[in-house]
Amino acid sequence: MRTEEYADPLADLDWSLDSGPGADHSVDGFVRVRGARENNLRNVDVAVPRDAIVAFTGVSGSGKSSLAFGTIYAEAQRRYFESVAPYARRLIQQGHNPKVEMITGLPPAVALQQRRGTPSSRSTVGTVTTLSNSLRMLFSRAGSYPAGASPLDSDAFSPNTAAGACPECHGLGVAHTVTEASMVPDPSLSIREGAIAAWPTAWQGKNLRDILIHLGYDVDTPWQDLPRKDRDWILFTDEQPVVEITPQRDRVEKPYKGRFWSAKSHVLHTLSDSKSSTMRERVLRFMETGHCRRCSGSGLTPEALAVTFAGRTIAELNAVPMAELADIIRPTTELKAAGTASRKLNPGKESAGERNEVAVAITRDLLQRITVLLDLGLGYLALGRSTPTLSPGEMQRLRIATQLRSGLFGVVYVLDEPSAGLHPADAEPLLAVLEQLKSSGNSVFVVEHNMDIVRRADWLVDVGPRAGEAGGEVLYSGPVAGLADVEASVTRPFLVPDGAAGGGSPGGTESDGSGPDSRDQTSRRREPAGWLELKDITRHNLRGLDASFPLQVLTAVTGVSGSGKSTLVSHVLAGVVGSELHGGAGTDSAGSLGTDDDQPMNGGDPGTPLSVGNVTGLHHVDRLVTVDQKPIGRTPRSNLATYTGLFDAVRKEFAATDEARARGYGAGRFSFNVAGGRCETCQGEGFVAVELLFLPGSYGPCPECDGSRYNPETLEVTYRGKNVAEILGMTVDAAAEFLQDIAPAARSLQTLREVGLGYLRLGQPATELSGGEAQRIKLATELQRARRGHTLYLLDEPTTGLHPSDVRLLMAQLQRLVDAGNSVVVVEHEMDVVAEADWVIDLGPAGGDAGGRIVASGTPADVAGSPDSRTARYLASALGGRN
Repeated sequence: MRTEEYADPLADLDWSLDSGPGADHSVDGFVRVRGARENNLRNVDVAVPRDAIVAFTGVSGSGKSSLAFGTIYAEAQRRYFESVAPYARRLIQQGHNPKVEMITGLPPAVALQQRRGTPSSRSTVGTVTTLSNSLRMLFSRAGSYPAGASPLDSDAFSPNTAAGACPECHGLGVAHTVTEASMVPDPSLSIREGAIAAWPTAWQGKNLRDILIHLGYDVDTPWQDLPRKDRDWILFTDEQPVVEITPQRDRVEKPYKGRFWSAKSHVLHTLSDSKSSTMRERVLRFMETGHCRRCSGSGLTPEALAVTFAGRTIAELNAVPMAELADIIRPTTELKAAGTASRKLNPGKESAGERNEVAVAITRDLLQRITVLLDLGLGYLALGRSTPTLSPGEMQRLRIATQLRSGLFGVVYVLDEPSAGLHPADAEPLLAVLEQLKSSGNSVFVVEHNMDIVRRADWLVDVGPRAGEAGGEVLYSGPVAGLADVEASVTRPFLVPDGAAGGGSPGGTESDGSGPDSRDQTSRRREPAGWLELKDITRHNLRGLDASFPLQVLTAVTGVSGSGKSTLVSHVLAGVVGSELHGGAGTDSAGSLGTDDDQPMNGGDPGTPLSVGNVTGLHHVDRLVTVDQKPIGRTPRSNLATYTGLFDAVRKEFAATDEARARGYGAGRFSFNVAGGRCETCQGEGFVAVELLFLPGSYGPCPECDGSRYNPETLEVTYRGKNVAEILGMTVDAAAEFLQDIAPAARSLQTLREVGLGYLRLGQPATELSGGEAQRIKLATELQRARRGHTLYLLDEPTTGLHPSDVRLLMAQLQRLVDAGNSVVVVEHEMDVVAEADWVIDLGPAGGDAGGRIVASGTPADVAGSPDSRTARYLASALGGRN
């Protein structure tokens, strides 16, 4: 992208009220923001050009997202809703009103944000891109129907509708059921000896056995020798006969009425009705999960699966990569003499509409939309691929592709880290997409940490200098090259490395991670102390793979999107090691165990079952810890103080004060999650929802507690002059000094500072934290624990969403873990991190079926010299920048 010349927008800017609402700043080509005060923004005034690619940079928590999304996009959205009829506004979920004095020259805006939380397993590539709608319409209007079949509406081809969902699995394609093998693990035992393991224990199990005796069943013959009819009735019947029985074990006869439950009925009833998590977990062991036998994993009805196009069912087309799908439908798009479409079917004859005008129209539209995805490097994905299995980068590109097809003109696209989770090779097509959006007459505003993307922008807005209360200022707004002259910018040394030469690291010191790493990593690479070897791995696109992981070193696993990195590390390695360590009991999850391993990779397909051959080296590992970017909590009640456990120590300290003892307050009194000390008006949340009917709803401080979360009596108790609400309002940096005498809290706060989270407030809701912040909180929680044994740490893309200076802080902590004798394995796209690793495993050469094999492994220098690796040239560049 070329950097165009722009006049200084602030040089002659008149911010007087006379230039306010009545003035027209739309003609000068700039969006002008005045008095922005959202979150930590300090009354910011800034102007950015339209019809350009503008990058917003700054450390995590500096306020760049508050400016781009919380102010500019939020104001554009508010203005749009003002144009909607008041009644219609009530039916639309509206955003908040940004805290800004004035914005001029603002076009309509579209936001593409990194979505957090857990997506539904019913969401797929096809539903996100709406390609599934067109494919269903294609089968409905132009499919080949069997003789005697009636035409089906498009809904009948969706597993997410009542008309199309398989009645057995309800459209999920996955069935959870019980089998004889799962409920009777040892058929050589008799019923009296406990053959039916799925039955309840103690008296209830004996009761069921006595009922069977009364009904005439043999409970002393080995299970495998019982007649098939008897075994099936005992395990699977829905009958519940009630009989009068006399227990044989009692000296005194006490007859009672006993009801029989089959083993299957007991398991299903316990799962659906029991309030005991222990009982539910026990019976879950007897459930088996796999393809639904009725729909073969498609989630569809037999009627829908009877219709074909190009000789394939819709389930088959949903399962093939989009590159292959494009080849399948291309012949239809090229038909010159298409027939007239008709919904009438001839009785007794098969009907094929594949050559009619409707088929041509739909396939042409499908092909055009698929081509956009192919250009973005997503051809390896299938339409049925479940979104929980996608990386953030893949999801981002899917949304961008949808916008490219919209054909909008004159709008502002606000993108949240569009390169997050992308391999450098995948980021290059993204740059072309951003340029295409711009050339189509739009403005592109990107919040970005990838310096390669930032260098290609037309304009840069750097926010800082630090995070939280130490940020919120616009340090620079202008052409990218001009940032080299801004000494206070933490971004500057990473964007313009030459500018950092000489006098240290502007905006910080190397020790605090604000400058490029100048260490000669090559001279201090560690040698493996052993190896963890997995043979013949089969899972998803890994087929017969052999992988060796060095121990007591830092290992980076690289490769393009879809090459199999997360499958290898988060699924296979985590699963194998976790199972070996006491059946998973040795796994400490600082998050969850990787990604959702039970989620299907393709629609209705639970994925290739995990198969691993010989495994050696497991005896070296005493403990497994996985750290992911999933939220630390799903509600505003969760925060870093409660997650790390430091708040327990704080509450105990308050309970130990003289005032608390005199009032009889225990530690629970100072919890905002339970009745007693919390404000009952807001239930300890600190805010209440305000419904304004025709205006956007909003949240406001609780009128009873003014946002403190506690009732007045609780707030009367103080520790060193501050109440518990005031401590929750402190930043980590401030609290570290104030609570230094409370050892457990001080230890937690110190580790939070070491991973660069000193700007966060102790009581900041988990829902406000980014994925990168959540991951660093989990890492800090792990770092403060007492060390025991050799630990294997697994991290999946730990630098996603982090500013380069924050990456330096993160890497310092990971290196500390390895220096302590542990092993760290990271799935990573950031080449500076890979260059700092001791060992690299590169998967590829491409994504999907074209990946899944190790193309290079060795030291970073070894991999950088591999002719078969797509990572090699980017890694070589990163290594070259360190020399």
